[in-house]
Amino acid sequence: MKILLQSPRIVNSGSPFHLKKKNVLIVNGRIAEIGDKNYHADKTIDADGMTLSAGWFDLGTFVGDPGLEQREDISSLARAAAAGGFTEVAVLPNTHPCLQTKNEVAYVTQGNDNRLVQIHALAAVTKNCKGEELTDMIDLHRAGAVAFTDGLKPLWHTDIFLKSLQYLQKFNGVLIDHPEDVWLDLFGQMHEGPQSAQLGLKGMPKIAEEIAVSRNLKLLEYAGGRLHFSKISSAKSVNLIRAAKKKGLQVTCDVTSYQPLILDEALNDFDTNFKTNPPLREKPDADALLKGLQDETIDVICSGHVPVDDESKFLEFDQADFGMINLQTFGAHIASISETIKLDSLIVKIAERPRQLLKIEVPKIEVDQKANLTLFDPNAEWEFNSENNLSKSRNSPWLGKKLKGKVVAVFNNGKAKMEE
Repeated sequence: MKILLQSPRIVNSGSPFHLKKKNVLIVNGRIAEIGDKNYHADKTIDADGMTLSAGWFDLGTFVGDPGLEQREDISSLARAAAAGGFTEVAVLPNTHPCLQTKNEVAYVTQGNDNRLVQIHALAAVTKNCKGEELTDMIDLHRAGAVAFTDGLKPLWHTDIFLKSLQYLQKFNGVLIDHPEDVWLDLFGQMHEGPQSAQLGLKGMPKIAEEIAVSRNLKLLEYAGGRLHFSKISSAKSVNLIRAAKKKGLQVTCDVTSYQPLILDEALNDFDTNFKTNPPLREKPDADALLKGLQDETIDVICSGHVPVDDESKFLEFDQADFGMINLQTFGAHIASISETIKLDSLIVKIAERPRQLLKIEVPKIEVDQKANLTLFDPNAEWEFNSENNLSKSRNSPWLGKKLKGKVVAVFNNGKAKMEE
C-alpha cells in the first residue's frame, strides 16, 4: 500500500530533512520517497501543520500483564499506545511475578518483529522489587532487558543501590530509579503544603524526593556508572540534577507530561484520578520543570501511564491507589507544553532521547529506511471518552473532556494506524 504524507514538518535530528517540510511516500512499510513532488498514492494525508518524527518511545509504562491483567494487558497497552502515538514502549517490572527472569522478559517481548507497537522490558534490579537482593542482571541483559529498575518502587537500600551501579558497569547498563524516601512519604496522599492541610490529607513532602536524589547522586559520584531518575517533580531535584550534569556525572532524568501542567489544587474535589506518585505539586515546582525541559536538564518526557482498576481507584481518597492512564492523552499535554517550549525540542525528548538513553537505534527519516514514524497534529481538537478509551482502565481526569493535540498516524514494522 502507498501512503502519502503531504507537507509535514520533519523533526529527526539524524535526517538531512530535519526541520524541513516535505512530502513523504511510504510504500509497504518503507520510506520510498521524500521530496516536493506530489507522489501517486493509495491514501493521502494532508499533513500541513503537523509534525513527523521517529515513532514516539515511552520510557516506563506500567502494564499489569502478567498477574494484573484486569488493569492492563499487553494487547490493550499496545492499542492505547498506538492511539497515543507510541511505536515502542518500555514496560516497568512491577508485574506478578516481576520481570526478573529470562522467561518473563521473553513473555513481554515476544513477537516484537511483527508488532505495530514494540514492547521492551525494564527488568527488576532486585528480586520481587523489594530492594533486598539483586537479580541476575547480566543474564537479563543478554535476554533483552534494555535497562534495570524497581519501577514504581524506589531503590531504598543504599548498599544495593551502590552495588547496582557497579554491577551495571560490566555492560554499560543504565540504572533507573524512582527517587523517594518511603519513610517520609509513609501514609502520604498528596503533596505536603497548604492544600494538603486544608483538605486534611497526610502530605508527601518534596524533601522525600530531594533526599533520595541527593543521596543517589553522591553514590553515583562515588561508584561511577549511569543513572536515570524517573518522574521527577520538585524544583530542587531539577537543580540537583543540573549541578550533577555540570560536574560531568552520567545522570539523566524524565518527567511525566502532566506534571508541569497540573498543580495540587486539582485535588480540591478529592478526585482520585489526580492521585499520583510523585504527587502533583505547587506552581514553583511546575515552573522549574518547564525550565528544566527548556535548558535540557530534563532529557525525556514520559506518559507516567499507570492503569488502575475501578475497585482500587474509585474509593475514599486515602484508600485509592496512585496512578492515572495517560497514553492517549499524552499528545494533548505536549501541545500544551509547546505553548511555552518549542514543539521540536519536546518531540526530540519523546522520539530520540529515550532510545539514545537505552542505546536503541533512533529510526531515521530517509529514503529506503523502515517507516517507524509518528505524525502529530498539535492543533487537532477531540474528546477523550469511554468510547475511544482503549485502555482496560478508566482512571483518567480527562475522560469526557475536550482536548487539543492528537496523533494522526503511526507506522512501524510494515503496519499502520491512521485516524479516519
